[in-house]
Amino acid sequence: MAASSWEFNAAVTPRLLADKLSKNYMEAGQGTPGLAREYRQVCLQISQDASPRQYNTEARGPMDKANIELIDTTPVGEQQDGPPAVENEVRTLDPLPSDDPKDPLNWPLWLKIAILVQVSILAALGSLNVAIINPAYVPLAEEFGIDVVVASYQTTIPIAINGIGPFIWVPLANAYGRRPVYLFTTVLGFCSALGCAYTKNFSQLLVARVFNGLFPAAQTLGAVTVVDLFFLHQRGRAMGFWAVMLTNGSHLAPIIGGLLGQFLGWRWCFKFAAIFNAFMLLTITLCLPETLYVRQPSSKAQDEARQHPGPLTWKVYISCLRPWSRYPGKHLRLDAFVVPSLKMARYPSVLFPAVYYGVQYGFASILPAVTVAAIFKARFNFTVLQTGLAYGLALLIGGCLGELAAGMVVDAIVKREMKKRPDGQVYAEVRLHAIWTGAILVPVGLLIYGFCIANAGVHWAGALMGMGIACFGIQVITTTCYTYSIDCYKTQASEISQLFNVLRQEFGMTFAFYAVDLGNRIGYQFEFLMFALLGLVVFVPVVALMFNGARWRARLQE
Repeated sequence: MAASSWEFNAAVTPRLLADKLSKNYMEAGQGTPGLAREYRQVCLQISQDASPRQYNTEARGPMDKANIELIDTTPVGEQQDGPPAVENEVRTLDPLPSDDPKDPLNWPLWLKIAILVQVSILAALGSLNVAIINPAYVPLAEEFGIDVVVASYQTTIPIAINGIGPFIWVPLANAYGRRPVYLFTTVLGFCSALGCAYTKNFSQLLVARVFNGLFPAAQTLGAVTVVDLFFLHQRGRAMGFWAVMLTNGSHLAPIIGGLLGQFLGWRWCFKFAAIFNAFMLLTITLCLPETLYVRQPSSKAQDEARQHPGPLTWKVYISCLRPWSRYPGKHLRLDAFVVPSLKMARYPSVLFPAVYYGVQYGFASILPAVTVAAIFKARFNFTVLQTGLAYGLALLIGGCLGELAAGMVVDAIVKREMKKRPDGQVYAEVRLHAIWTGAILVPVGLLIYGFCIANAGVHWAGALMGMGIACFGIQVITTTCYTYSIDCYKTQASEISQLFNVLRQEFGMTFAFYAVDLGNRIGYQFEFLMFALLGLVVFVPVVALMFNGARWRARLQE
Protein backbone atom coordinates (compact mmCIF):
# COMPACT_ATOMS: atom_id res chain seq x y z
CA MET A 1 0.00 0.00 0.00
CA ALA A 2 1.34 3.36 -0.96
CA ALA A 3 2.38 5.72 1.78
CA SER A 4 0.04 8.60 2.53
CA SER A 5 1.36 12.04 1.69
CA TRP A 6 0.21 15.26 3.23
CA GLU A 7 0.59 18.94 2.43
CA PHE A 8 1.09 21.04 5.54
CA ASN A 9 0.69 24.79 5.08
CA ALA A 10 1.29 26.79 8.25
CA ALA A 11 2.54 30.19 9.24
CA VAL A 12 1.34 32.25 12.17
CA THR A 13 2.53 32.59 15.79
CA PRO A 14 4.95 29.75 15.05
CA ARG A 15 6.11 29.25 18.64
CA LEU A 16 2.55 28.71 19.84
CA LEU A 17 1.89 26.37 16.92
CA ALA A 18 5.03 24.35 17.63
CA ASP A 19 3.98 23.95 21.25
CA LYS A 20 0.60 22.60 20.16
CA LEU A 21 2.22 20.15 17.79
CA SER A 22 4.68 18.96 20.42
CA LYS A 23 1.80 18.37 22.81
CA ASN A 24 0.02 16.31 20.16
CA TYR A 25 3.13 14.14 19.76
CA MET A 26 3.35 13.55 23.48
CA GLU A 27 -0.33 12.67 23.79
CA ALA A 28 -0.44 10.44 20.72
CA GLY A 29 2.71 8.63 21.75
CA GLN A 30 3.54 7.70 18.19
CA GLY A 31 5.02 10.78 16.58
CA THR A 32 8.63 11.59 15.89
CA PRO A 33 9.88 14.16 18.43
CA GLY A 34 12.75 15.08 16.14
CA LEU A 35 10.31 16.64 13.71
CA ALA A 36 9.30 19.24 16.29
CA ARG A 37 12.94 20.23 16.73
CA GLU A 38 13.35 20.37 12.96
CA TYR A 39 10.25 22.57 12.77
CA ARG A 40 11.94 25.17 14.97
CA GLN A 41 15.25 24.83 13.16
CA VAL A 42 13.74 25.80 9.80
CA CYS A 43 12.09 28.96 11.05
CA LEU A 44 9.20 27.06 12.65
CA GLN A 45 7.56 26.43 9.29
CA ILE A 46 7.71 22.66 8.75
CA SER A 47 6.26 19.96 10.96
CA GLN A 48 4.19 16.79 10.96
CA ASP A 49 1.23 15.93 13.14
CA ALA A 50 0.90 12.29 14.23
CA SER A 51 -2.89 12.66 14.14
CA PRO A 52 -3.62 15.31 11.50
CA ARG A 53 -7.28 14.54 11.06
CA GLN A 54 -7.91 14.96 14.78
CA TYR A 55 -5.84 18.14 14.97
CA ASN A 56 -7.62 19.73 12.03
CA THR A 57 -11.11 19.03 13.39
CA GLU A 58 -10.17 20.30 16.83
CA ALA A 59 -8.55 23.49 15.53
CA ARG A 60 -9.49 26.39 17.75
CA GLY A 61 -9.80 29.99 16.67
CA PRO A 62 -9.53 31.72 13.31
CA MET A 63 -5.75 31.38 13.32
CA ASP A 64 -5.86 27.59 13.05
CA LYS A 65 -8.72 27.39 10.57
CA ALA A 66 -7.54 30.14 8.26
CA ASN A 67 -3.83 29.45 8.19
CA ILE A 68 -3.24 25.72 8.86
CA GLU A 69 -4.24 23.38 6.08
CA LEU A 70 -3.83 19.59 6.25
CA ILE A 71 -4.85 18.25 2.88
CA ASP A 72 -4.85 14.53 2.10
CA THR A 73 -3.39 14.18 -1.38
CA THR A 74 -3.28 10.37 -1.42
CA PRO A 75 -5.44 8.76 -4.12
CA VAL A 76 -8.64 7.13 -2.85
CA GLY A 77 -8.05 3.50 -1.91
CA GLU A 78 -4.38 4.01 -1.10
CA GLN A 79 -4.76 5.67 2.31
CA GLN A 80 -3.60 3.94 5.46
CA ASP A 81 -3.89 4.48 9.18
CA GLY A 82 -1.08 5.57 11.41
CA PRO A 83 1.42 8.36 10.98
CA PRO A 84 1.67 9.53 7.38
CA ALA A 85 4.88 9.82 5.49
CA VAL A 86 5.95 13.40 5.10
CA GLU A 87 5.98 15.03 1.71
CA ASN A 88 5.48 18.59 2.82
CA GLU A 89 4.76 21.64 0.71
CA VAL A 90 5.18 24.75 2.84
CA ARG A 91 3.87 28.21 2.03
CA THR A 92 4.83 31.01 4.38
CA LEU A 93 1.96 33.43 4.81
CA ASP A 94 2.81 37.07 4.29
CA PRO A 95 1.73 39.03 6.23
CA LEU A 96 1.32 36.91 9.35
CA PRO A 97 -2.26 37.21 10.62
CA SER A 98 -3.23 37.76 14.24
CA ASP A 99 -5.67 35.59 16.18
CA ASP A 100 -8.26 38.39 16.26
CA PRO A 101 -11.55 37.54 14.48
CA LYS A 102 -11.71 41.17 13.33
CA ASP A 103 -8.50 40.70 11.36
CA PRO A 104 -9.61 40.52 7.68
CA LEU A 105 -6.84 38.02 6.94
CA ASN A 106 -8.69 35.52 9.14
CA TRP A 107 -12.07 35.95 7.48
CA PRO A 108 -13.48 33.11 5.37
CA LEU A 109 -12.67 33.18 1.68
CA TRP A 110 -16.30 33.70 0.62
CA LEU A 111 -16.47 36.92 2.65
CA LYS A 112 -13.18 38.18 1.21
CA ILE A 113 -14.45 37.52 -2.30
CA ALA A 114 -17.76 39.26 -1.54
CA ILE A 115 -15.90 42.35 -0.33
CA LEU A 116 -13.58 42.25 -3.34
CA VAL A 117 -16.56 42.12 -5.71
CA GLN A 118 -18.25 45.11 -4.03
CA VAL A 119 -15.11 47.24 -4.04
CA SER A 120 -14.38 46.30 -7.65
CA ILE A 121 -17.90 47.26 -8.72
CA LEU A 122 -17.45 50.62 -6.99
CA ALA A 123 -14.22 51.12 -8.95
CA ALA A 124 -16.04 50.26 -12.18
CA LEU A 125 -18.89 52.57 -11.20
CA GLY A 126 -16.47 55.48 -10.88
CA SER A 127 -15.27 54.93 -14.44
CA LEU A 128 -18.82 54.34 -15.66
CA ASN A 129 -20.01 57.66 -14.21
CA VAL A 130 -17.34 59.49 -16.15
CA ALA A 131 -17.60 57.65 -19.48
CA ILE A 132 -21.29 56.76 -19.87
CA ILE A 133 -22.04 60.01 -21.71
CA ASN A 134 -19.24 59.59 -24.28
CA PRO A 135 -21.30 58.10 -27.16
CA ALA A 136 -23.91 60.85 -26.74
CA TYR A 137 -21.66 63.86 -27.36
CA VAL A 138 -23.49 64.71 -30.59
CA PRO A 139 -27.03 65.11 -29.14
CA LEU A 140 -25.59 66.85 -26.07
CA ALA A 141 -23.70 69.32 -28.28
CA GLU A 142 -26.81 69.96 -30.37
CA GLU A 143 -28.95 70.73 -27.31
CA PHE A 144 -26.44 73.17 -25.82
CA GLY A 145 -25.33 74.63 -29.16
CA ILE A 146 -21.64 73.76 -28.85
CA ASP A 147 -19.03 71.88 -30.89
CA VAL A 148 -18.65 68.12 -30.37
CA VAL A 149 -15.02 68.54 -29.30
CA VAL A 150 -16.09 71.15 -26.73
CA ALA A 151 -18.74 68.72 -25.50
CA SER A 152 -15.96 66.24 -24.72
CA TYR A 153 -14.55 68.67 -22.13
CA GLN A 154 -17.28 67.62 -19.69
CA THR A 155 -15.55 64.21 -19.71
CA THR A 156 -11.94 65.40 -19.53
CA ILE A 157 -12.73 67.56 -16.48
CA PRO A 158 -13.91 64.67 -14.26
CA ILE A 159 -10.98 62.60 -15.56
CA ALA A 160 -8.65 65.26 -14.16
CA ILE A 161 -10.60 65.48 -10.88
CA ASN A 162 -10.39 61.68 -10.55
CA GLY A 163 -6.67 62.13 -10.04
CA ILE A 164 -7.12 64.75 -7.31
CA GLY A 165 -9.90 63.12 -5.27
CA PRO A 166 -7.77 60.33 -3.74
CA PHE A 167 -5.52 62.92 -2.09
CA ILE A 168 -8.58 63.65 0.07
CA TRP A 169 -10.10 60.19 0.47
CA VAL A 170 -7.03 58.03 1.14
CA PRO A 171 -5.78 59.96 4.22
CA LEU A 172 -9.32 59.92 5.61
CA ALA A 173 -9.57 56.17 4.97
CA ASN A 174 -6.24 55.55 6.68
CA ALA A 175 -7.31 57.50 9.76
CA TYR A 176 -11.01 56.63 10.12
CA GLY A 177 -11.38 53.43 8.11
CA ARG A 178 -12.29 52.38 4.57
CA ARG A 179 -16.02 51.94 5.19
CA PRO A 180 -17.02 55.58 5.97
CA VAL A 181 -15.14 56.79 2.88
CA TYR A 182 -16.85 54.23 0.64
CA LEU A 183 -20.25 55.21 2.04
CA PHE A 184 -19.79 58.98 1.73
CA THR A 185 -18.29 58.92 -1.75
CA THR A 186 -21.09 56.69 -3.05
CA VAL A 187 -23.63 59.21 -1.72
CA LEU A 188 -21.66 61.95 -3.48
CA GLY A 189 -21.69 59.94 -6.70
CA PHE A 190 -25.46 59.52 -6.54
CA CYS A 191 -26.13 63.23 -5.92
CA SER A 192 -23.70 64.47 -8.58
CA ALA A 193 -24.99 62.06 -11.25
CA LEU A 194 -28.55 63.15 -10.54
CA GLY A 195 -27.46 66.78 -10.75
CA CYS A 196 -25.87 66.17 -14.17
CA ALA A 197 -29.15 64.75 -15.45
CA TYR A 198 -31.07 67.93 -14.65
CA THR A 199 -28.63 70.68 -15.66
CA LYS A 200 -30.07 73.45 -17.85
CA ASN A 201 -26.90 74.65 -19.60
CA PHE A 202 -23.37 73.50 -20.33
CA SER A 203 -21.82 75.57 -17.53
CA GLN A 204 -24.02 73.86 -14.94
CA LEU A 205 -23.08 70.50 -16.41
CA LEU A 206 -19.37 71.26 -16.04
CA VAL A 207 -19.83 72.18 -12.36
CA ALA A 208 -21.83 69.02 -11.68
CA ARG A 209 -19.19 66.95 -13.45
CA VAL A 210 -16.50 68.32 -11.13
CA PHE A 211 -18.29 66.72 -8.17
CA ASN A 212 -19.04 63.66 -10.29
CA GLY A 213 -15.32 63.19 -10.83
CA LEU A 214 -14.50 63.67 -7.15
CA PHE A 215 -16.31 60.62 -5.76
CA PRO A 216 -14.64 57.44 -7.15
CA ALA A 217 -12.57 56.60 -4.06
CA ALA A 218 -12.54 52.89 -4.95
CA GLN A 219 -10.30 53.62 -7.93
CA THR A 220 -7.51 54.04 -5.37
CA LEU A 221 -8.81 52.42 -2.19
CA GLY A 222 -9.62 49.22 -4.06
CA ALA A 223 -5.96 48.24 -4.26
CA VAL A 224 -5.54 49.07 -0.57
CA THR A 225 -8.53 46.91 0.34
CA VAL A 226 -7.01 43.99 -1.59
CA VAL A 227 -3.91 44.32 0.60
CA ASP A 228 -6.14 44.42 3.70
CA LEU A 229 -7.84 41.15 2.75
CA PHE A 230 -5.40 38.86 0.97
CA PHE A 231 -2.03 37.25 1.59
CA LEU A 232 0.85 37.98 -0.74
CA HIS A 233 0.48 34.78 -2.78
CA GLN A 234 -3.25 35.53 -3.32
CA ARG A 235 -2.97 39.14 -4.40
CA GLY A 236 -2.14 38.57 -8.06
CA ARG A 237 -5.59 37.38 -9.08
CA ALA A 238 -7.39 39.53 -6.50
CA MET A 239 -5.61 42.66 -7.71
CA GLY A 240 -6.22 41.54 -11.27
CA PHE A 241 -9.97 41.24 -10.72
CA TRP A 242 -10.11 44.71 -9.20
CA ALA A 243 -7.96 46.10 -12.03
CA VAL A 244 -10.12 44.57 -14.77
CA MET A 245 -13.24 46.05 -13.17
CA LEU A 246 -11.53 49.43 -12.83
CA THR A 247 -10.48 49.38 -16.47
CA ASN A 248 -13.64 47.91 -17.94
CA GLY A 249 -16.06 50.19 -16.13
CA SER A 250 -15.25 52.81 -18.73
CA HIS A 251 -15.51 50.15 -21.46
CA LEU A 252 -18.95 48.94 -20.39
CA ALA A 253 -20.19 52.51 -20.04
CA PRO A 254 -20.42 53.35 -23.78
CA ILE A 255 -22.49 50.24 -24.47
CA ILE A 256 -25.06 51.35 -21.89
CA GLY A 257 -24.67 55.02 -22.81
CA GLY A 258 -25.13 54.31 -26.50
CA LEU A 259 -28.42 52.48 -25.91
CA LEU A 260 -29.77 55.13 -23.52
CA GLY A 261 -28.55 58.06 -25.61
CA GLN A 262 -30.06 56.67 -28.81
CA PHE A 263 -33.52 55.82 -27.49
CA LEU A 264 -34.06 57.88 -24.29
CA GLY A 265 -31.77 60.89 -24.69
CA TRP A 266 -28.41 61.83 -23.21
CA ARG A 267 -29.86 62.83 -19.81
CA TRP A 268 -30.82 59.23 -19.11
CA CYS A 269 -27.13 58.31 -19.19
CA PHE A 270 -26.69 60.23 -15.95
CA LYS A 271 -30.01 59.02 -14.51
CA PHE A 272 -28.87 55.43 -14.98
CA ALA A 273 -25.58 56.23 -13.21
CA ALA A 274 -27.53 57.73 -10.29
CA ILE A 275 -29.71 54.61 -10.02
CA PHE A 276 -26.63 52.38 -10.06
CA ASN A 277 -25.03 54.49 -7.30
CA ALA A 278 -28.17 54.20 -5.17
CA PHE A 279 -28.19 50.41 -5.55
CA MET A 280 -24.53 50.13 -4.57
CA LEU A 281 -25.07 52.44 -1.59
CA LEU A 282 -27.72 50.07 -0.25
CA THR A 283 -25.49 47.05 -0.92
CA ILE A 284 -22.36 48.33 0.80
CA THR A 285 -24.36 49.65 3.75
CA LEU A 286 -25.43 46.10 4.54
CA CYS A 287 -22.59 43.98 3.15
CA LEU A 288 -19.26 45.86 3.22
CA PRO A 289 -17.50 45.54 6.61
CA GLU A 290 -14.52 47.59 7.70
CA THR A 291 -11.23 46.11 6.44
CA LEU A 292 -8.71 48.46 8.05
CA TYR A 293 -6.95 46.55 10.83
CA VAL A 294 -4.10 47.87 12.95
CA ARG A 295 -1.60 45.08 13.57
CA GLN A 296 0.17 44.89 16.91
CA PRO A 297 3.78 43.79 17.51
CA SER A 298 4.18 40.06 18.04
CA SER A 299 4.15 40.20 21.84
CA LYS A 300 0.93 42.19 21.87
CA ALA A 301 -0.58 40.02 19.18
CA GLN A 302 -0.36 37.01 21.47
CA ASP A 303 -2.18 38.94 24.19
CA GLU A 304 -4.78 39.93 21.62
CA ALA A 305 -5.22 36.29 20.65
CA ARG A 306 -6.18 35.43 24.22
CA GLN A 307 -8.64 38.30 24.36
CA HIS A 308 -10.45 37.39 21.12
CA PRO A 309 -10.82 33.62 20.93
CA GLY A 310 -13.16 31.89 18.53
CA PRO A 311 -14.10 32.30 14.87
CA LEU A 312 -15.82 35.19 13.11
CA THR A 313 -19.39 35.45 14.44
CA TRP A 314 -22.42 37.51 13.48
CA LYS A 315 -21.78 39.77 16.46
CA VAL A 316 -18.25 40.48 15.29
CA TYR A 317 -19.43 40.96 11.70
CA ILE A 318 -22.13 43.46 12.73
CA SER A 319 -19.55 45.39 14.76
CA CYS A 320 -17.53 45.75 11.54
CA LEU A 321 -20.53 47.43 9.85
CA ARG A 322 -20.44 50.55 12.01
CA PRO A 323 -20.36 53.75 9.91
CA TRP A 324 -16.92 54.60 11.27
CA SER A 325 -14.34 53.24 13.69
CA ARG A 326 -11.68 54.61 16.00
CA TYR A 327 -8.07 53.49 15.78
CA PRO A 328 -5.77 54.34 18.71
CA GLY A 329 -2.59 55.95 17.51
CA LYS A 330 -4.04 56.96 14.13
CA HIS A 331 -4.64 60.67 13.70
CA LEU A 332 -5.42 62.80 10.66
CA ARG A 333 -2.62 65.23 9.92
CA LEU A 334 -2.57 68.03 7.38
CA ASP A 335 0.59 66.73 5.72
CA ALA A 336 -1.09 63.35 5.15
CA PHE A 337 -3.21 64.65 2.27
CA VAL A 338 -0.58 65.09 -0.45
CA VAL A 339 2.95 64.64 0.86
CA PRO A 340 3.06 60.83 1.48
CA SER A 341 2.06 59.84 -2.04
CA LEU A 342 4.43 62.35 -3.63
CA LYS A 343 7.25 61.02 -1.45
CA MET A 344 6.75 57.60 -3.02
CA ALA A 345 7.94 59.12 -6.31
CA ARG A 346 11.46 58.98 -4.84
CA TYR A 347 11.51 55.21 -5.31
CA PRO A 348 12.22 53.82 -8.80
CA SER A 349 10.13 50.72 -8.04
CA VAL A 350 7.10 52.98 -7.73
CA LEU A 351 7.80 55.91 -10.05
CA PHE A 352 8.86 53.98 -13.16
CA PRO A 353 5.88 51.56 -13.22
CA ALA A 354 3.49 54.39 -12.34
CA VAL A 355 4.66 56.60 -15.22
CA TYR A 356 4.65 53.71 -17.67
CA TYR A 357 1.18 52.61 -16.57
CA GLY A 358 -0.21 56.15 -16.64
CA VAL A 359 1.08 56.90 -20.14
CA GLN A 360 -0.05 53.60 -21.65
CA TYR A 361 -3.44 53.71 -19.93
CA GLY A 362 -4.00 57.19 -21.31
CA PHE A 363 -3.23 56.01 -24.86
CA ALA A 364 -5.05 52.66 -24.79
CA SER A 365 -8.13 53.41 -22.67
CA ILE A 366 -8.82 57.09 -21.94
CA LEU A 367 -7.91 58.43 -25.38
CA PRO A 368 -10.38 56.26 -27.34
CA ALA A 369 -13.13 56.92 -24.79
CA VAL A 370 -12.91 60.69 -25.19
CA THR A 371 -12.22 60.97 -28.93
CA VAL A 372 -14.08 58.10 -30.57
CA ALA A 373 -17.46 59.87 -30.81
CA ALA A 374 -16.01 62.74 -32.86
CA ILE A 375 -13.70 60.51 -34.95
CA PHE A 376 -16.22 57.77 -35.78
CA LYS A 377 -18.95 60.29 -36.58
CA ALA A 378 -16.64 62.05 -39.04
CA ARG A 379 -14.95 58.95 -40.53
CA PHE A 380 -17.69 56.32 -40.52
CA ASN A 381 -20.90 58.34 -39.89
CA PHE A 382 -21.74 56.24 -36.82
CA THR A 383 -24.89 56.90 -34.79
CA VAL A 384 -24.87 57.22 -30.99
CA LEU A 385 -25.82 53.55 -30.59
CA GLN A 386 -23.27 52.33 -33.14
CA THR A 387 -20.50 54.35 -31.50
CA GLY A 388 -21.26 53.02 -28.03
CA LEU A 389 -21.57 49.38 -29.07
CA ALA A 390 -18.54 49.42 -31.37
CA TYR A 391 -15.82 50.81 -29.17
CA GLY A 392 -17.40 49.64 -25.91
CA LEU A 393 -17.40 45.99 -26.98
CA ALA A 394 -13.92 46.23 -28.48
CA LEU A 395 -12.42 47.60 -25.27
CA LEU A 396 -14.48 45.34 -23.01
CA ILE A 397 -13.49 42.13 -24.80
CA GLY A 398 -9.84 43.16 -24.99
CA GLY A 399 -9.74 44.08 -21.31
CA CYS A 400 -11.39 40.86 -20.10
CA LEU A 401 -9.14 38.63 -22.19
CA GLY A 402 -6.11 40.61 -21.05
CA GLU A 403 -6.98 40.08 -17.41
CA LEU A 404 -7.47 36.35 -17.91
CA ALA A 405 -3.91 36.26 -19.15
CA ALA A 406 -2.45 38.72 -16.65
CA GLY A 407 -3.71 37.26 -13.38
CA MET A 408 -2.77 33.69 -14.20
CA VAL A 409 0.62 34.60 -15.65
CA VAL A 410 1.63 36.78 -12.67
CA ASP A 411 0.62 34.18 -10.08
CA ALA A 412 2.19 31.33 -12.08
CA ILE A 413 5.52 33.16 -12.32
CA VAL A 414 5.57 33.86 -8.58
CA LYS A 415 4.66 30.28 -7.63
CA ARG A 416 7.29 28.87 -9.98
CA GLU A 417 10.00 31.03 -8.44
CA MET A 418 8.84 30.21 -4.89
CA LYS A 419 9.28 26.49 -5.58
CA LYS A 420 12.81 27.09 -6.87
CA ARG A 421 13.97 28.68 -3.61
CA PRO A 422 14.35 26.72 -0.35
CA ASP A 423 12.98 29.59 1.76
CA GLY A 424 10.03 30.21 -0.56
CA GLN A 425 10.94 33.90 -0.89
CA VAL A 426 11.21 35.68 -4.24
CA TYR A 427 12.15 39.17 -5.30
CA ALA A 428 9.25 41.40 -6.30
CA GLU A 429 10.91 41.97 -9.68
CA VAL A 430 9.87 38.46 -10.66
CA ARG A 431 6.36 39.85 -11.29
CA LEU A 432 7.67 42.30 -13.88
CA HIS A 433 8.43 39.49 -16.31
CA ALA A 434 4.68 39.23 -16.97
CA ILE A 435 4.63 42.75 -18.44
CA TRP A 436 6.24 41.86 -21.78
CA THR A 437 2.94 40.82 -23.32
CA GLY A 438 1.42 44.23 -22.65
CA ALA A 439 4.57 46.09 -23.64
CA ILE A 440 4.35 44.55 -27.12
CA LEU A 441 0.60 44.60 -27.70
CA VAL A 442 -0.19 48.19 -26.68
CA PRO A 443 1.99 49.87 -29.36
CA VAL A 444 0.84 47.30 -31.93
CA GLY A 445 -2.79 48.10 -31.17
CA LEU A 446 -2.18 51.85 -31.29
CA LEU A 447 -0.52 51.62 -34.70
CA ILE A 448 -3.36 49.51 -36.12
CA TYR A 449 -5.95 51.97 -34.78
CA GLY A 450 -4.13 55.07 -36.03
CA PHE A 451 -3.48 53.79 -39.56
CA CYS A 452 -7.03 52.44 -39.92
CA ILE A 453 -8.77 55.71 -39.04
CA ALA A 454 -6.29 57.67 -41.17
CA ASN A 455 -7.27 55.81 -44.36
CA ALA A 456 -10.85 56.33 -45.49
CA GLY A 457 -11.00 53.07 -47.44
CA VAL A 458 -10.24 50.84 -44.44
CA HIS A 459 -13.21 49.13 -42.79
CA TRP A 460 -14.11 50.31 -39.28
CA ALA A 461 -13.52 46.79 -37.93
CA GLY A 462 -9.78 47.33 -38.33
CA ALA A 463 -9.84 50.32 -35.99
CA LEU A 464 -11.87 48.36 -33.44
CA MET A 465 -9.42 45.47 -33.62
CA GLY A 466 -6.58 47.88 -32.86
CA MET A 467 -8.51 49.18 -29.84
CA GLY A 468 -9.08 45.66 -28.54
CA ILE A 469 -5.43 44.64 -28.92
CA ALA A 470 -4.22 47.76 -27.11
CA CYS A 471 -6.75 47.21 -24.33
CA PHE A 472 -5.64 43.59 -23.94
CA GLY A 473 -2.12 44.85 -23.42
CA ILE A 474 -3.02 47.62 -20.99
CA GLN A 475 -4.82 45.14 -18.75
CA VAL A 476 -1.66 43.07 -18.44
CA ILE A 477 0.32 46.24 -17.68
CA THR A 478 -2.21 47.39 -15.08
CA THR A 479 -2.19 44.16 -13.08
CA THR A 480 1.58 43.73 -13.25
CA CYS A 481 2.52 47.29 -12.31
CA TYR A 482 0.10 47.58 -9.41
CA THR A 483 1.05 44.26 -7.83
CA TYR A 484 4.79 44.83 -8.31
CA SER A 485 4.95 48.29 -6.73
CA ILE A 486 2.69 47.33 -3.82
CA ASP A 487 4.71 44.18 -3.17
CA CYS A 488 7.84 46.33 -2.95
CA TYR A 489 6.35 48.67 -0.34
CA LYS A 490 3.38 46.88 1.23
CA THR A 491 2.81 49.32 4.08
CA GLN A 492 2.53 52.23 1.62
CA ALA A 493 -0.11 50.58 -0.58
CA SER A 494 -2.52 53.51 -0.30
CA GLU A 495 0.13 56.10 -1.20
CA ILE A 496 1.26 54.01 -4.17
CA SER A 497 -2.32 53.75 -5.42
CA GLN A 498 -2.68 57.52 -5.13
CA LEU A 499 0.41 58.12 -7.24
CA PHE A 500 -0.71 55.59 -9.87
CA ASN A 501 -4.15 57.15 -9.99
CA VAL A 502 -3.06 60.77 -10.34
CA LEU A 503 -0.56 59.96 -13.10
CA ARG A 504 -3.13 57.86 -14.98
CA GLN A 505 -5.83 60.50 -14.84
CA GLU A 506 -3.68 63.55 -15.55
CA PHE A 507 -1.83 61.93 -18.45
CA GLY A 508 -5.14 60.78 -19.92
CA MET A 509 -6.77 64.18 -19.50
CA THR A 510 -3.82 65.92 -21.18
CA PHE A 511 -3.87 63.63 -24.22
CA ALA A 512 -7.64 63.88 -24.57
CA PHE A 513 -7.64 67.67 -24.86
CA TYR A 514 -5.50 67.83 -28.00
CA ALA A 515 -5.82 64.38 -29.62
CA VAL A 516 -8.54 65.18 -32.17
CA ASP A 517 -7.05 68.51 -33.27
CA LEU A 518 -3.54 67.04 -33.48
CA GLY A 519 -4.77 64.08 -35.53
CA ASN A 520 -6.55 66.38 -37.97
CA ARG A 521 -3.40 68.47 -38.39
CA ILE A 522 -0.64 65.87 -38.81
CA GLY A 523 -2.66 62.75 -39.63
CA TYR A 524 -3.83 60.08 -37.22
CA GLN A 525 -1.24 57.59 -38.44
CA PHE A 526 1.61 59.87 -37.38
CA GLU A 527 -0.12 60.86 -34.15
CA PHE A 528 -0.51 57.26 -32.99
CA LEU A 529 2.98 56.38 -34.21
CA MET A 530 4.23 59.12 -31.89
CA PHE A 531 2.14 57.69 -29.03
CA ALA A 532 3.51 54.17 -29.63
CA LEU A 533 7.11 55.41 -29.62
CA LEU A 534 6.53 57.43 -26.45
CA GLY A 535 5.22 54.28 -24.78
CA LEU A 536 8.40 52.42 -25.70
CA VAL A 537 10.54 55.24 -24.28
CA VAL A 538 8.86 55.10 -20.85
CA PHE A 539 9.17 51.29 -20.89
CA VAL A 540 12.98 51.43 -20.83
CA PRO A 541 13.18 52.28 -17.07
CA VAL A 542 10.84 49.36 -16.33
CA VAL A 543 13.25 47.01 -18.11
CA ALA A 544 16.04 48.42 -15.96
CA LEU A 545 13.97 47.58 -12.87
CA MET A 546 13.81 43.91 -13.88
CA PHE A 547 17.58 43.63 -13.48
CA ASN A 548 18.41 46.31 -10.90
CA GLY A 549 15.22 46.89 -8.89
CA ALA A 550 16.18 44.79 -5.86
CA ARG A 551 19.61 46.40 -5.63
CA TRP A 552 18.15 49.91 -5.94
CA ARG A 553 15.63 49.23 -3.18
CA ALA A 554 18.33 47.91 -0.87
CA ARG A 555 20.48 50.98 -1.53
CA LEU A 556 17.60 53.37 -0.79
CA GLN A 557 16.87 51.61 2.50
CA GLU A 558 20.43 51.99 3.75
